[in-house]
Amino acid sequence: MKKVLFSHSFFYKLDEKQWKFKQPYPPLGTLFAASLVRENDYAVSLFDTNLKDSPDELLEILEREVPDYLVIYDDGFNYLTKMCLTTMRDAAFCMIEIAKGFGCKIIVSSSDASDHYEEYLNYGADFVIIGEAEMTLLELLNELEKQNPSVEGVPGLAYEIHGKTHVSGTRHVLRDLDTLPLPAWDLVNIDEYRNLWIKYHGYFSLNIATTRGCPFKCNWCAKPIYGNRYNSRSSEKVVEEIELLMSKYKPDHFWVCDDIFGLKPGWVQAFDKILKERKLKIKYKIQSRVDLLLQEDTIDALASSGLETVWVGAESGSQKILDAMDKGTTVEQIREATDLLKRKGVKVAFFLQFGYLGETKDDIRKTKKMVLELMPDEIGISVSYPLPGTKFYDQVKLQLQDKANWTDSDDLDAMFANAQDRDFYRRLPRYIHKVYRRKRGMLALKTWIKNPMKLNYRGIRSMLAMLYYIPSILVDKFRLRKYDSFPG
Repeated sequence: MKKVLFSHSFFYKLDEKQWKFKQPYPPLGTLFAASLVRENDYAVSLFDTNLKDSPDELLEILEREVPDYLVIYDDGFNYLTKMCLTTMRDAAFCMIEIAKGFGCKIIVSSSDASDHYEEYLNYGADFVIIGEAEMTLLELLNELEKQNPSVEGVPGLAYEIHGKTHVSGTRHVLRDLDTLPLPAWDLVNIDEYRNLWIKYHGYFSLNIATTRGCPFKCNWCAKPIYGNRYNSRSSEKVVEEIELLMSKYKPDHFWVCDDIFGLKPGWVQAFDKILKERKLKIKYKIQSRVDLLLQEDTIDALASSGLETVWVGAESGSQKILDAMDKGTTVEQIREATDLLKRKGVKVAFFLQFGYLGETKDDIRKTKKMVLELMPDEIGISVSYPLPGTKFYDQVKLQLQDKANWTDSDDLDAMFANAQDRDFYRRLPRYIHKVYRRKRGMLALKTWIKNPMKLNYRGIRSMLAMLYYIPSILVDKFRLRKYDSFPG
């Protein structure tokens, strides 16, 4: 039986911002692929890089396992892998170099490799899988095990023949996701994750996925793995996995890491019904769109099924910018959905984005105003980031400066010519975060004054944080006021 060692190229400890959060999740996409390959009579093991210190740690497991194949298969459900961060690319290159010394066939599947397959092949990878990878990987392994393998007929591959790069035909995405076996959770050291979560957050969260892809057309959103198609697992299959995870690993919370949760009509309602039939009570968070949340009884069904937090792509408080992004939502929908979610007891969090083409001081001011008026429970701020394959990238590619990818998730470099220089867009997100945190502290203080019994630990922490944010905001204002686009 041939040995396949799975790994991936995301190291939380190599991304200071993400490691500071201490919210790691197992590599779900990797586990789906490993499960399928194992089901087809390969001996499978895992080098889970998430909590490792360095790619050099691969050496030990290679010496122990002596695999025939190393498959660097990134977790496509982890949005951080879609950023194509150069730190993680370098980690992948390091693992390729180490594995080459053991004579392994090296296969790579990731967003970054799909976009830059020639770089990976030049660095020593034997094959790069482009797009959704499970079926391509299985077909490739089966072909390579033949006496006279011929990979030309396997769609979705990039590889070299006689020094020239060859790309085979396009692999269609898998429509019936229920045909995949459940992820190979047993390959992961779950206790490592649980201990970290409990230590820093007091509860344990695990990740699951119910869908793949996103049919919406936001023109900055890169989709190198699943494209614009949207396919869903059945609610029965998802609940089956939840029941297994709760029984075996006892998580307190789930992160449903779909790009868009519950788009299929009636899915959320069926999900809620099956959970109740099986007497399962869960807490979970999702990503969604404000226009979808306003349809029929969606929020009611979500709240009933245990939804605790929803992250929405608010992006901007300026309708002009939302329209330029082809977002397909309105500022009024953001307000309406936020109000409805709060009334139903569901926390709402905003993804925000600064630096899009044509953004002005007035647009930035509108976003700041929206945040401080609606006061979501959390915010995540990024800077417009042009990635290959997007309309946004095509619009700015002639303006790209001296780098093509961020180093890590805290890079926030405006890589194309914009109204302001790079320093402005590095400082602006931090300033908005501080203004938002200051108001949270002020609201907590008002709550304490009106009713001391309602104050909780989070409120106390918010009030104490004001002691830092008030002077820090003044410093940021001093540094940012030289820029014309600073909203004040």
